[in-house]
Amino acid sequence: MKQLTVLESPCCAPGAPPLETEAAERLARGFKALADPTRVAIVNRLAGAEEVCVCELVEDFELSQPTISHHLKILRESGLVDSRPRGTWAYYRLVPEAVERLARSLVA
Repeated sequence: MKQLTVLESPCCAPGAPPLETEAAERLARGFKALADPTRVAIVNRLAGAEEVCVCELVEDFELSQPTISHHLKILRESGLVDSRPRGTWAYYRLVPEAVERLARSLVA
């Protein structure tokens, strides 16, 4: 059985209806997570792959593993990425629905 996606109204376009508190908080977490250039670059990197090992992100960004993990934690808490452990490393993937929700919130 096919599921239908319920589209939310844009939050910030002219004439937008008032947001419920929970929806506003969810959007704010996503935008706040993207308020850092490194996290935007990580999201961009994840958008181009099915999943990426944290070890690859450390190499790609030439940052320490704790710094990359900190950024990934913020992105994970915002719901923009999720992870799964595999052996010693964690693998991350973008949550497309969360990114699409942010994009739709700004489109009139």
